[in-house]
Amino acid sequence: PLVKDVSVCPRLKEVIKESEWEDMLEGFDERGYLNARRWKPGDDPYTLYAFNQRESERIPSNRALRDTRNYRCSTLHYDSDLPPTSIIITFHNEARSTLLRTVKSVLNRTPLHLINEIILVDDFSDDGDDCQLLTKLPKVKCLHNTRREGLIRSRVRGADAAGAKVLAFLDSHCEVNKDWLPPLLQRIHQDSTRVVSPVIDIINMDTFAYVAASADLRGGFDWSLHFKWEQLSLEERAHRSDPTQPIKTPIIAGGLFVIDRSWFNHLGKYDTAMDIWGGENFEISFRVWQCGGSLEIVPCSRVGHGNANTYIKNTRRTAEVWMDDFRLFYYSARPAARGNIRGRVELRKKLKCKSFQWYLDNVYPELKVPDDSDSRSGPIRQRQNCLESQREDGQETTILTLAPCVTKEGVPSVNQEWVYTHGQQIRQKQLCLSLSTTFPASQVLLLPCNVNDGKQRWQRSGTHVEHLTSRFCLDSDLALDGLDSSRMLVISPCELSAYTQRWEGPVS
Repeated sequence: PLVKDVSVCPRLKEVIKESEWEDMLEGFDERGYLNARRWKPGDDPYTLYAFNQRESERIPSNRALRDTRNYRCSTLHYDSDLPPTSIIITFHNEARSTLLRTVKSVLNRTPLHLINEIILVDDFSDDGDDCQLLTKLPKVKCLHNTRREGLIRSRVRGADAAGAKVLAFLDSHCEVNKDWLPPLLQRIHQDSTRVVSPVIDIINMDTFAYVAASADLRGGFDWSLHFKWEQLSLEERAHRSDPTQPIKTPIIAGGLFVIDRSWFNHLGKYDTAMDIWGGENFEISFRVWQCGGSLEIVPCSRVGHGNANTYIKNTRRTAEVWMDDFRLFYYSARPAARGNIRGRVELRKKLKCKSFQWYLDNVYPELKVPDDSDSRSGPIRQRQNCLESQREDGQETTILTLAPCVTKEGVPSVNQEWVYTHGQQIRQKQLCLSLSTTFPASQVLLLPCNVNDGKQRWQRSGTHVEHLTSRFCLDSDLALDGLDSSRMLVISPCELSAYTQRWEGPVS
């Protein structure tokens, strides 16, 4: 196995009394823990981590935070039998000061009986003691990966080891605010298919100032699957007479959410073929909504978070599995290759999940579907010549050739006008530039358009037009050799200096 479990403080097996809890907190050698790899005067405080290490170390591990909730939140009452929770925090080479502050904030601001355990999953950090020494704190357990697994496989590992019926996922540069957990658990207690997330306050990673975020926001995105916060519409705000009411959201912001463990397992956990960190929030959000659950932001729960980046490979897998034909809008916004997704597609069938059209209609009608009416069109020109479709007399097939550009009162002739679509096709009526083979010097053909055919996808690369599957470029070399019989277009290895590969036109 890839995994070695590290012994857990045996006292955790018993119920920890409050006095013991205090003793364990007091007995923790915080100074010794923080002294390893401290920032040294004269060093750049940003070198080791993507934030100001000097400032993080200056701030105490149990600093006071302003209660950023609406005043009505403190008057709400929650069920007395809310389920204890396994809190899962994954990290890789995190600064000890931020990791400790994350753990301490959970211990200090969560009702004791609601913490089943805090599971730290160390994703193969350079120093195993970053994690191991924290098991001297109450309720803290530590799992070490024996190789780098990335956020998603690490989270699944933490979830598999969890003993509680509810899972709370946090990042390692968080600080939870007062009474953050009961409002989240209350929503799940009422309906186990809800996946709930706090309002995410901002921790400035330069100054570590804790800044309240607006509670009138929900998650949204554009077709390149870039996450963005969106104001609630006027209509939604008018419906919200009570500012403590949960907000339905098309997508959660990332790593901070609480979910019923059996619902998490039923939905297929996470897509474990996603690598390293980022973008997983799209996959789990689409899956929850399309497979019968819902996503909510709960305004009376507040968690501060330092910002982090997302990666493209993960969103690509999400588009392939969950977005049906709408994925083409993603690909035209972010061209990229695909991976093997059969297992996740089968999961989707097994769970009888709804279509992406349903998601757009019912969950996120504000996301406007681009139509080909705003595609770009015009001639594709090389010096005085243009790409042209020609139908030989008596021939069934239409061929692609190069011919002198023809315009009539500034308008290109019909067989020299091309549309570049959102699906990255170069199209004329029902025919698209295509290939039957993708080795160098393969002829570019005109074939019936098919949005699922990767060999019909092209994009601009500087002055060149690049074929996406082969990574070769559209080339007029053979068309220009003067023989009428061979005026065909081909693909060739892209060469910056080759004038036969330079094109002007609507391809973007």
